[in-house]
Amino acid sequence: MNGPDDATPSTGSGEDAAPEPVLVAAPADGVPPVVDTPAAYRAAVDALAAGTGPLAVDTERAQSFRYSAKAYLIQLRRNGTGTVLLDPVALEDGRERADLRDLRDAVADAEWIIHAATQDLGCLAEVGLVPDRLFDTELAGRLLGLPRVSLSVLTETGLGKTLAKEHSAADWSQRPLPTDWLNYAALDVELLGDLRAWAAEQLRAAGKDEWARQEFAWLAAHASDAPVRREDPWRRTSGIHDIRSRVALATVRELWQTRDQIAASLDRAPGRVLGDAAIVEVARRITPAKRTLDARELRSVRGFNWRIAGRYHAAWVGAIDRAAALSGDDLPVSHRVPDGPPPPRTWANRNPEAHARWNRIRPQIVALAEKLALPTENLLSPDTLRRICWEPPADHSRAAVDAYLAERDARPWQRELVTETIARGLG
Repeated sequence: MNGPDDATPSTGSGEDAAPEPVLVAAPADGVPPVVDTPAAYRAAVDALAAGTGPLAVDTERAQSFRYSAKAYLIQLRRNGTGTVLLDPVALEDGRERADLRDLRDAVADAEWIIHAATQDLGCLAEVGLVPDRLFDTELAGRLLGLPRVSLSVLTETGLGKTLAKEHSAADWSQRPLPTDWLNYAALDVELLGDLRAWAAEQLRAAGKDEWARQEFAWLAAHASDAPVRREDPWRRTSGIHDIRSRVALATVRELWQTRDQIAASLDRAPGRVLGDAAIVEVARRITPAKRTLDARELRSVRGFNWRIAGRYHAAWVGAIDRAAALSGDDLPVSHRVPDGPPPPRTWANRNPEAHARWNRIRPQIVALAEKLALPTENLLSPDTLRRICWEPPADHSRAAVDAYLAERDARPWQRELVTETIARGLG
């Protein structure tokens, strides 16, 4: 990732110009064969167990194409082993997910190196791969205050090398996987070991290595946590803000839930079954006086005549009819009461004291983050800051504030830096 002075190549004289990064177009050892049989898997486990040092890990998913967020390819690399490309789907053996716990046990001594760990840990845990220790190169870049932290930008900054990145949005559920896709996948772990060494040295030099240690330990400790399902996920339908009546909102909800059930049964991304725009367009045509659409009207809405959506015409009609039959408390409210404080922009009238606390504390937290060369959200969770300003502990002492932050998973390094500022600002 480029630092502030490296974001734009130098335009000075030859001796001042930054050297062009070297393009790494293929793995140094070539593209290995995919591990997709029990025998190949057993050999890979033994080879990785015999390797030394950290274990570079990455996954490829297909969430733009499939309903599930499972891994369709897992890339692993370790000194003395080289790169392993593992197909977990081929190893499921009739189960919903492959069981790779023996691989996890074989490399239990290794620190895992992952870029953007929160994106991969969930699908790795599904197959039994959970780290005891990890190093997140993306999070390291954030703690270092770098303005961009993608893998390719970080390798350019730290290693003077850039990676070919042509297939990040590919459908990794496709089989067989094309050779150029496998080449791309292998490159994702090719430089992680070197990048980890560079990032660790930068963290030490900046005095932020203990911060990173605590952050990485927290990620590892929560690697197997179940994903938190958002309440009323249908309310995130694109365009729903245009829908006003409760019966129209009920129509969005019933269509969304029906689509979700169909998408899950087909293992297809919901948007590839029926688009949000089609759901919202039906809801726009629903009023308290006209609660349903006939078959002709429904087919006239763009999206309901898609190849897949068209197969489920009866299901869509049933969803609309269910919404039409609802009344009273069975209809969704126009605005769900949020879990936690409302947006701070509304506080001046709703809670003037909280508004004053917010205006005292938040600018100081932002200024402190800037001084430390940190994104504000990495210094303290925005939700935690909002909550303590909205409804602080009765005791405004430093000890009480520290305990409040600890209960909300603020790490010790964060609490050490912000507790005094918050306690003083609570007044």
